[in-house]
Amino acid sequence: MLIIAIGCAVAAAVGYALANHLQHTSVRAVTAGPELTFRGVRAILRVASWRWSVLLLAAGAALHVLALTMAPLVVVQPIGVLSLVGTVLLAKVRLTRGVLAGMVLTVGGVAGFVGLSASATTTATRPDLLVAQCVPVLAVVLAAAARRAGARTRCVLLAGAGALLFGFTSALVRVLTQGQLGGLLPVVAAEIVVAALAGSWFVHQAHARGSSAVVVATTTIVDPVAAILIGIVAYGEAGSSFLTIAVLPAAAAIVGLLVLARVVPEPPFPAGREFHNGSLRTVVAADTYPPDINGASHFAHRLAAGLAARGHDVHVLCPSTTSRDRTEVADGVVVHRIGALRTPFHPTFRVCTPWRVARTVPALLKDIRPDLVHSQAHFVVGRRAVRAAAAAAIPVVSTNHFMPENLVGYGLPRWSHRLFTRLAWWDLTRVLEHASAVTAPTPRAVRLLEDNGLDRPATAISCGIDRTHFAPAPATVDGGATILFVGRLDAEKNVHELLEAAAALPADLEAMVELVGDGSERDRLEQLATRLGVTDRVTFRGFVTEDELVRAYQSCAVFCMPGTAELQSLATMEAMAAGKPVVAADAMALPHLVQPGRNGWLYQPGDVAGLTRALGDVLSDRAVRDTMGRVSSDLIAAHDIQNTLARFEELYRDVLMPNSRQTVLVTSSAGTA
Repeated sequence: MLIIAIGCAVAAAVGYALANHLQHTSVRAVTAGPELTFRGVRAILRVASWRWSVLLLAAGAALHVLALTMAPLVVVQPIGVLSLVGTVLLAKVRLTRGVLAGMVLTVGGVAGFVGLSASATTTATRPDLLVAQCVPVLAVVLAAAARRAGARTRCVLLAGAGALLFGFTSALVRVLTQGQLGGLLPVVAAEIVVAALAGSWFVHQAHARGSSAVVVATTTIVDPVAAILIGIVAYGEAGSSFLTIAVLPAAAAIVGLLVLARVVPEPPFPAGREFHNGSLRTVVAADTYPPDINGASHFAHRLAAGLAARGHDVHVLCPSTTSRDRTEVADGVVVHRIGALRTPFHPTFRVCTPWRVARTVPALLKDIRPDLVHSQAHFVVGRRAVRAAAAAAIPVVSTNHFMPENLVGYGLPRWSHRLFTRLAWWDLTRVLEHASAVTAPTPRAVRLLEDNGLDRPATAISCGIDRTHFAPAPATVDGGATILFVGRLDAEKNVHELLEAAAALPADLEAMVELVGDGSERDRLEQLATRLGVTDRVTFRGFVTEDELVRAYQSCAVFCMPGTAELQSLATMEAMAAGKPVVAADAMALPHLVQPGRNGWLYQPGDVAGLTRALGDVLSDRAVRDTMGRVSSDLIAAHDIQNTLARFEELYRDVLMPNSRQTVLVTSSAGTA
């Protein structure tokens, strides 16, 4: 029987090693950083490798229980240390001298320990379960201490807490199989379930914070020690002399485990991400995020993905595309989507209810424990993120992209526009008064904040653009006379001026208009095209894929932006990156992008004749278009996304300096196109 029990215990150790390897890779893939939240569990449940690990754990547990029915704890439990050897092999660790020495010490120590324990067992007395309760109490103490410990120590403490509970569970299973519980059977069964679940949670947290070798080394030391001490002290399964004679092999096994834990390298994070001393755990709070199609969502995504690619642990809080919460990992970013509702103002834009956000956002911040919060809006999600961060003494970083003019066209009567605009600016500055540093994408946007009540300096930091993504194709297609517009088809974009200008262009230019995007004004614009008699020359493309958008930029002749509420205009920047001339309204941030006569022309908003002349000048001369396109490419270089990310990193470091004031940066991104 003893040999069969040892065989089952060895097989269980193999199963545990496989399960540990799969769990470690699953946790690291889902968390994308040294933290596992309760919401992250939802993402883990969708990982196939994690589900396989559960099956392996179940198989290992069954074999372990079978072994416990045939042999005492002091024989079965120490064999679990072999799971570390399996973990090292599964992780494909290079077999250096240190690794080999650690494995020899571990295996030799376990063999000696099992041999001595088998010869030292005695008949068990009636178990004293009250004494055994000291073990879960100690596990709670270790878990509490982990909250204030450094990263590596936290990993060990959490793994130790889980291992104590696993050893406690094994001890309870052992006494359960002996049928000595009587009326305590339901209580003990409940304790087994609770201890196993809590132990699994602590071990998963340890996986998120350290290497699999450290986790397994800790559990394989603490688990058998806890079980053996319960067996000796509470169950009387071995005499006190056993502790004396088992010191040497136990010490050898422990030394071997420590050697392995030291020499086995920690695996990198997924997608090439590597966390180091200079990395930050950052929360980006946004009220719009992909798949939403607008400038604000694109900027939030570029910022989050760009920071993640530079080695930071990035989490995004944003509205969900459904009424349910969910967590997902995309582009190296952990995206926490909060259940949201449709709005009557826009066909695709969704908003979260304030009461749901008030409950969810603080809980997420508590789970994530970020170094810094970067809010991308001052509406529902962003506003709550700023308040929750301030309440938790978490520095918040902030940029303003909001203009009230971008909202007045959504069903508000014209007489209310001025009052609404004043109230909106007052509300924005009231949120920003929590900030000691504020940024906006352009100098003009900074001045706009100051003119509307911001009582502190703000810094201009461009939203940035991935120039290589929109760069001209090697063999650029002649755009002929195609005029491109990209953006929302809403009132403040003034697309009607473009249609009127296109209708007035000379017939011999054969000008075509391509409109990419959708919005509340589409029906009116289609009716206008019919009245102007240009329906055969205007294409309403609606929403397009990213590849189709890039091709639209690369194949047009000129890009036109007639909008008058552009704080930066990402669409214009994308067209410039594609090497295209630009004709734009002389309003807001557009003069920062267009240099008249060099990379395009500006016209006075509302001056359709001026817009017609500017478009005609560009379309009538291919050489001029090519020259202006090259200048656009040169000018946009200053807005490269890597420059933007570097500036934000510098700002983050300034905010987090120990002797600096707590800084809140509130990035209100609604309405950027």
